[in-house]
Amino acid sequence: MTDRLALFTGGQFADSHAKTAHGILRYGEREIVCVVDDASAGSVASDVVPYARRAVPIVRDIAEAAALGANVLVIGVAPFGGALTEEWRAAVLEAIQAGLSVEAGLHTVLAEDEELAAAAAASGVELRDLRAAPAGLSVPPAERPDVTVVHTVGSDCAIGKMSVTLELDAAARARGLESAFVATGQTGIAITGWGIAVDHVISDFVAGAASRLVHEGASRAPLLFVEGQGALGHPAYSGVTLGLLHGSKPDVLVLCHRAGSVDIDDYPGVPIRPLPELISIYEAATSWVDHPAKVKAIAVNTRGLDDDAARAELERVSAETGLPAADPVRFGGDSLLDALGVT
Repeated sequence: MTDRLALFTGGQFADSHAKTAHGILRYGEREIVCVVDDASAGSVASDVVPYARRAVPIVRDIAEAAALGANVLVIGVAPFGGALTEEWRAAVLEAIQAGLSVEAGLHTVLAEDEELAAAAAASGVELRDLRAAPAGLSVPPAERPDVTVVHTVGSDCAIGKMSVTLELDAAARARGLESAFVATGQTGIAITGWGIAVDHVISDFVAGAASRLVHEGASRAPLLFVEGQGALGHPAYSGVTLGLLHGSKPDVLVLCHRAGSVDIDDYPGVPIRPLPELISIYEAATSWVDHPAKVKAIAVNTRGLDDDAARAELERVSAETGLPAADPVRFGGDSLLDALGVT
Protein backbone atom coordinates (compact mmCIF):
# COMPACT_ATOMS: atom_id res chain seq x y z
CA MET A 1 0.00 0.00 0.00
CA THR A 2 1.32 3.45 -0.92
CA ASP A 3 1.89 5.77 2.03
CA ARG A 4 -0.46 8.73 2.34
CA LEU A 5 0.88 10.80 5.20
CA ALA A 6 -0.76 12.89 7.88
CA LEU A 7 1.86 14.93 9.78
CA PHE A 8 0.95 15.33 13.45
CA THR A 9 2.44 18.43 15.09
CA GLY A 10 0.38 18.84 18.26
CA GLY A 11 -0.18 22.59 18.01
CA GLN A 12 3.49 23.30 17.21
CA PHE A 13 3.45 23.40 13.41
CA ALA A 14 4.53 27.05 13.30
CA ASP A 15 7.42 26.34 15.71
CA SER A 16 10.92 25.17 14.78
CA HIS A 17 10.45 22.05 16.93
CA ALA A 18 8.11 20.78 14.18
CA LYS A 19 11.22 20.38 12.02
CA THR A 20 10.35 16.79 11.10
CA ALA A 21 7.08 17.91 9.56
CA HIS A 22 8.76 20.88 7.88
CA GLY A 23 11.52 18.70 6.43
CA ILE A 24 9.13 16.09 5.05
CA LEU A 25 6.98 18.79 3.50
CA ARG A 26 9.92 20.50 1.82
CA TYR A 27 12.08 17.56 0.80
CA GLY A 28 10.06 14.33 1.04
CA GLU A 29 8.73 12.50 -1.99
CA ARG A 30 5.84 10.61 -0.39
CA GLU A 31 2.26 11.88 -0.72
CA ILE A 32 1.18 14.17 2.12
CA VAL A 33 -2.56 14.38 2.71
CA CYS A 34 -2.59 16.92 5.54
CA VAL A 35 -1.01 18.33 8.67
CA VAL A 36 -2.82 17.66 11.95
CA ASP A 37 -2.43 20.74 14.14
CA ASP A 38 -5.24 22.25 16.18
CA ALA A 39 -3.48 25.63 16.56
CA SER A 40 -3.16 26.20 12.79
CA ALA A 41 -6.23 24.27 11.58
CA GLY A 42 -8.04 25.84 8.65
CA SER A 43 -4.86 27.12 7.02
CA VAL A 44 -2.58 25.48 4.48
CA ALA A 45 0.96 24.43 5.35
CA SER A 46 2.80 26.76 2.99
CA ASP A 47 0.96 29.80 4.39
CA VAL A 48 2.05 29.03 7.96
CA VAL A 49 5.60 27.87 7.07
CA PRO A 50 6.38 29.29 3.61
CA TYR A 51 9.58 27.28 3.06
CA ALA A 52 7.56 24.07 3.56
CA ARG A 53 6.52 24.59 -0.10
CA ARG A 54 3.45 22.33 -0.15
CA ALA A 55 -0.03 23.82 0.13
CA VAL A 56 -1.56 20.85 1.94
CA PRO A 57 -4.48 21.49 4.32
CA ILE A 58 -4.02 21.72 8.07
CA VAL A 59 -6.80 19.88 9.91
CA ARG A 60 -7.80 19.82 13.54
CA ASP A 61 -7.74 16.14 14.46
CA ILE A 62 -7.06 12.53 13.49
CA ALA A 63 -10.65 11.94 12.39
CA GLU A 64 -10.36 14.66 9.72
CA ALA A 65 -7.04 13.22 8.54
CA ALA A 66 -8.55 9.74 8.22
CA ALA A 67 -11.53 11.16 6.33
CA LEU A 68 -9.10 12.68 3.81
CA GLY A 69 -7.60 9.25 3.19
CA ALA A 70 -4.41 9.33 5.26
CA ASN A 71 -3.07 5.88 6.10
CA VAL A 72 0.12 6.82 8.00
CA LEU A 73 0.40 9.25 10.91
CA VAL A 74 3.88 10.72 11.22
CA ILE A 75 4.88 12.39 14.48
CA GLY A 76 6.24 15.61 13.01
CA VAL A 77 7.72 17.21 16.12
CA ALA A 78 11.18 16.63 17.60
CA PRO A 79 10.48 17.44 21.27
CA PHE A 80 13.07 18.25 23.91
CA GLY A 81 14.14 14.86 25.26
CA GLY A 82 12.31 12.94 22.51
CA ALA A 83 9.64 11.36 24.73
CA LEU A 84 6.05 10.43 23.85
CA THR A 85 3.73 12.67 25.86
CA GLU A 86 0.34 11.56 27.18
CA GLU A 87 -1.40 13.90 24.74
CA TRP A 88 0.48 12.37 21.84
CA ARG A 89 -0.18 8.86 23.14
CA ALA A 90 -3.91 9.56 22.88
CA ALA A 91 -3.47 10.78 19.30
CA VAL A 92 -1.37 7.73 18.38
CA LEU A 93 -4.00 5.38 19.81
CA GLU A 94 -6.75 7.23 17.96
CA ALA A 95 -4.80 6.93 14.71
CA ILE A 96 -4.17 3.21 15.22
CA GLN A 97 -7.84 2.61 15.94
CA ALA A 98 -8.72 4.55 12.78
CA GLY A 99 -6.53 2.17 10.74
CA LEU A 100 -3.44 4.36 10.33
CA SER A 101 0.09 3.09 10.72
CA VAL A 102 2.29 5.32 12.89
CA GLU A 103 5.79 6.53 12.05
CA ALA A 104 7.83 8.27 14.73
CA GLY A 105 11.37 9.37 15.41
CA LEU A 106 11.03 9.55 19.18
CA HIS A 107 13.32 8.08 21.81
CA THR A 108 10.18 6.34 23.07
CA VAL A 109 10.13 3.14 21.00
CA LEU A 110 6.51 2.63 19.95
CA ALA A 111 6.95 -1.06 19.17
CA GLU A 112 8.14 -1.70 22.74
CA ASP A 113 5.06 -0.06 24.27
CA GLU A 114 2.69 -2.90 25.18
CA GLU A 115 -0.50 -0.86 24.82
CA LEU A 116 0.43 0.61 21.45
CA ALA A 117 1.81 -2.66 20.13
CA ALA A 118 -1.37 -4.52 21.11
CA ALA A 119 -3.56 -1.86 19.50
CA ALA A 120 -1.51 -1.96 16.30
CA ALA A 121 -1.73 -5.75 16.13
CA ALA A 122 -5.48 -5.60 16.62
CA SER A 123 -5.88 -3.03 13.84
CA GLY A 124 -3.38 -4.64 11.48
CA VAL A 125 -1.20 -1.53 11.16
CA GLU A 126 2.54 -0.88 11.49
CA LEU A 127 4.54 0.95 14.15
CA ARG A 128 7.64 2.39 12.49
CA ASP A 129 10.40 3.59 14.83
CA LEU A 130 12.78 5.71 12.76
CA ARG A 131 15.22 6.16 15.63
CA ALA A 132 15.68 2.44 16.28
CA ALA A 133 19.40 1.65 16.06
CA PRO A 134 20.53 -1.15 13.74
CA ALA A 135 22.14 -4.28 15.14
CA GLY A 136 25.87 -4.84 15.17
CA LEU A 137 27.13 -1.32 15.83
CA SER A 138 30.57 -0.99 17.36
CA VAL A 139 33.49 1.44 17.46
CA PRO A 140 34.78 2.84 14.15
CA PRO A 141 37.62 1.26 12.19
CA ALA A 142 40.83 3.24 11.79
CA GLU A 143 40.40 3.77 8.05
CA ARG A 144 37.80 5.80 6.22
CA PRO A 145 36.70 5.17 2.61
CA ASP A 146 38.28 7.28 -0.13
CA VAL A 147 35.41 9.74 -0.48
CA THR A 148 34.93 13.46 0.11
CA VAL A 149 32.88 14.14 3.22
CA VAL A 150 31.20 17.50 3.80
CA HIS A 151 29.70 17.78 7.28
CA THR A 152 27.33 20.44 8.64
CA VAL A 153 27.91 21.56 12.23
CA GLY A 154 26.01 24.12 14.24
CA SER A 155 25.85 26.81 16.88
CA ASP A 156 22.67 25.20 18.29
CA CYS A 157 20.00 22.56 17.68
CA ALA A 158 17.01 22.91 15.35
CA ILE A 159 18.56 25.63 13.21
CA GLY A 160 18.48 23.92 9.81
CA LYS A 161 21.56 21.70 9.55
CA MET A 162 19.54 19.01 7.78
CA SER A 163 18.05 21.52 5.34
CA VAL A 164 21.46 22.98 4.55
CA THR A 165 22.86 19.49 3.93
CA LEU A 166 19.97 18.56 1.63
CA GLU A 167 20.27 21.85 -0.28
CA LEU A 168 24.00 21.31 -0.81
CA ASP A 169 23.41 17.77 -2.04
CA ALA A 170 20.71 19.00 -4.43
CA ALA A 171 22.97 21.77 -5.74
CA ALA A 172 25.80 19.29 -6.31
CA ARG A 173 23.58 16.87 -8.19
CA ALA A 174 22.18 19.75 -10.27
CA ARG A 175 25.76 20.34 -11.43
CA GLY A 176 26.10 16.73 -12.47
CA LEU A 177 28.20 15.68 -9.46
CA GLU A 178 27.70 12.23 -7.99
CA SER A 179 26.69 12.97 -4.42
CA ALA A 180 24.54 11.57 -1.63
CA PHE A 181 22.83 12.96 1.45
CA VAL A 182 23.69 10.95 4.56
CA ALA A 183 20.87 11.00 7.12
CA THR A 184 21.89 10.98 10.78
CA GLY A 185 18.51 11.83 12.30
CA GLN A 186 14.91 10.72 12.16
CA THR A 187 13.71 13.42 9.75
CA GLY A 188 16.43 12.70 7.24
CA ILE A 189 15.59 8.99 7.44
CA ALA A 190 11.89 9.78 6.89
CA ILE A 191 12.87 11.74 3.78
CA THR A 192 15.47 9.43 2.23
CA GLY A 193 14.53 5.99 3.57
CA TRP A 194 18.01 5.17 4.93
CA GLY A 195 20.43 6.30 7.61
CA ILE A 196 20.98 5.96 11.36
CA ALA A 197 19.57 8.26 14.04
CA VAL A 198 22.86 8.60 15.88
CA ASP A 199 21.32 10.20 18.97
CA HIS A 200 19.59 6.89 19.75
CA VAL A 201 22.82 4.90 19.62
CA ILE A 202 24.76 3.73 22.72
CA SER A 203 27.28 6.48 23.43
CA ASP A 204 30.32 4.24 22.87
CA PHE A 205 29.07 3.47 19.34
CA VAL A 206 28.03 6.93 18.06
CA ALA A 207 31.33 7.37 16.20
CA GLY A 208 31.02 3.82 14.90
CA ALA A 209 27.51 4.55 13.61
CA ALA A 210 28.80 7.65 11.83
CA SER A 211 31.63 5.63 10.30
CA ARG A 212 29.19 2.94 9.14
CA LEU A 213 27.11 5.62 7.42
CA VAL A 214 30.16 6.95 5.57
CA HIS A 215 31.06 3.42 4.46
CA GLU A 216 27.49 2.83 3.25
CA GLY A 217 27.41 6.24 1.60
CA ALA A 218 30.62 5.43 -0.24
CA SER A 219 28.75 2.70 -2.11
CA ARG A 220 26.28 5.34 -3.29
CA ALA A 221 28.50 8.28 -4.30
CA PRO A 222 32.07 9.65 -4.03
CA LEU A 223 30.83 12.94 -2.51
CA LEU A 224 28.89 12.69 0.75
CA PHE A 225 26.98 15.42 2.56
CA VAL A 226 26.67 14.24 6.17
CA GLU A 227 23.87 15.80 8.18
CA GLY A 228 24.94 17.35 11.50
CA GLN A 229 23.27 16.93 14.89
CA GLY A 230 23.27 19.11 18.00
CA ALA A 231 26.14 21.47 18.75
CA LEU A 232 29.44 21.20 20.59
CA GLY A 233 28.31 24.02 22.88
CA HIS A 234 24.94 22.46 23.71
CA PRO A 235 24.60 21.32 27.35
CA ALA A 236 22.44 18.32 26.41
CA TYR A 237 23.56 17.13 22.98
CA SER A 238 27.27 17.91 22.62
CA GLY A 239 28.22 14.23 22.99
CA VAL A 240 26.27 13.26 19.88
CA THR A 241 27.86 16.12 17.95
CA LEU A 242 31.38 15.08 18.88
CA GLY A 243 30.82 11.38 18.14
CA LEU A 244 29.38 12.22 14.73
CA LEU A 245 32.24 14.61 13.99
CA HIS A 246 34.92 12.05 14.90
CA GLY A 247 33.20 9.07 13.29
CA SER A 248 32.51 10.72 9.93
CA LYS A 249 36.01 12.26 9.68
CA PRO A 250 34.91 15.12 7.43
CA ASP A 251 37.13 16.83 4.89
CA VAL A 252 35.13 20.08 4.92
CA LEU A 253 32.83 21.69 7.48
CA VAL A 254 29.91 24.10 7.04
CA LEU A 255 28.97 26.00 10.19
CA CYS A 256 25.23 26.60 10.52
CA HIS A 257 23.72 29.42 12.59
CA ARG A 258 20.30 31.00 13.08
CA ALA A 259 20.27 34.77 12.57
CA GLY A 260 19.74 36.66 15.80
CA SER A 261 20.27 33.70 18.13
CA VAL A 262 22.04 34.65 21.35
CA ASP A 263 21.36 31.79 23.79
CA ILE A 264 21.18 28.01 23.36
CA ASP A 265 17.56 27.00 22.72
CA ASP A 266 15.93 25.43 25.81
CA TYR A 267 18.84 26.73 27.93
CA PRO A 268 18.24 30.47 28.37
CA GLY A 269 21.28 32.13 29.82
CA VAL A 270 23.70 29.71 28.15
CA PRO A 271 25.22 31.92 25.46
CA ILE A 272 26.10 30.88 21.95
CA ARG A 273 29.79 31.55 21.50
CA PRO A 274 30.89 34.03 18.80
CA LEU A 275 31.07 32.47 15.35
CA PRO A 276 34.86 32.87 14.97
CA GLU A 277 35.30 31.01 18.28
CA LEU A 278 32.94 28.25 17.15
CA ILE A 279 34.94 27.87 13.95
CA SER A 280 38.11 27.38 15.98
CA ILE A 281 36.43 24.91 18.33
CA TYR A 282 35.07 22.72 15.53
CA GLU A 283 38.30 22.77 13.58
CA ALA A 284 40.27 21.86 16.70
CA ALA A 285 37.91 18.96 17.46
CA THR A 286 38.54 17.40 14.05
CA SER A 287 42.28 17.43 14.66
CA TRP A 288 41.90 15.37 17.86
CA VAL A 289 41.44 12.24 15.72
CA ASP A 290 44.16 13.26 13.26
CA HIS A 291 41.76 14.16 10.47
CA PRO A 292 41.78 17.97 10.49
CA ALA A 293 39.08 19.82 8.56
CA LYS A 294 38.39 23.48 7.97
CA VAL A 295 35.13 25.41 8.11
CA LYS A 296 34.83 26.73 4.56
CA ALA A 297 31.47 28.52 4.73
CA ILE A 298 28.70 29.72 7.04
CA ALA A 299 25.07 28.76 6.41
CA VAL A 300 22.72 31.25 8.05
CA ASN A 301 19.06 30.56 8.73
CA THR A 302 17.45 33.94 7.99
CA ARG A 303 13.86 32.86 8.61
CA GLY A 304 11.84 35.77 9.95
CA LEU A 305 13.85 38.43 8.11
CA ASP A 306 12.81 40.11 4.88
CA ASP A 307 15.10 39.73 1.88
CA ASP A 308 16.99 43.00 2.45
CA ALA A 309 17.55 42.25 6.13
CA ALA A 310 18.60 38.70 5.25
CA ARG A 311 21.23 39.91 2.78
CA ALA A 312 22.51 42.44 5.32
CA GLU A 313 22.83 39.69 7.93
CA LEU A 314 24.76 37.50 5.49
CA GLU A 315 27.15 40.36 4.79
CA ARG A 316 27.60 40.92 8.54
CA VAL A 317 28.34 37.25 9.21
CA SER A 318 30.78 37.10 6.31
CA ALA A 319 32.62 40.17 7.63
CA GLU A 320 32.69 38.69 11.15
CA THR A 321 34.09 35.32 10.09
CA GLY A 322 36.02 36.12 6.92
CA LEU A 323 34.11 33.32 5.18
CA PRO A 324 31.35 33.20 2.55
CA ALA A 325 27.89 33.23 4.16
CA ALA A 326 24.60 32.26 2.55
CA ASP A 327 21.11 31.02 3.31
CA PRO A 328 20.77 28.07 0.92
CA VAL A 329 17.11 27.49 1.75
CA ARG A 330 16.23 31.04 0.82
CA PHE A 331 18.71 31.84 -1.93
CA GLY A 332 19.90 28.42 -3.14
CA GLY A 333 22.99 26.40 -2.35
CA ASP A 334 25.27 27.33 -5.25
CA SER A 335 27.35 29.99 -3.48
CA LEU A 336 28.00 27.70 -0.53
CA LEU A 337 28.92 24.85 -2.86
CA ASP A 338 31.38 27.15 -4.65
CA ALA A 339 33.01 27.99 -1.32
CA LEU A 340 33.51 24.32 -0.43
CA GLY A 341 35.64 23.61 -3.48
CA VAL A 342 34.25 20.09 -3.97
CA THR A 343 34.19 18.45 -7.39
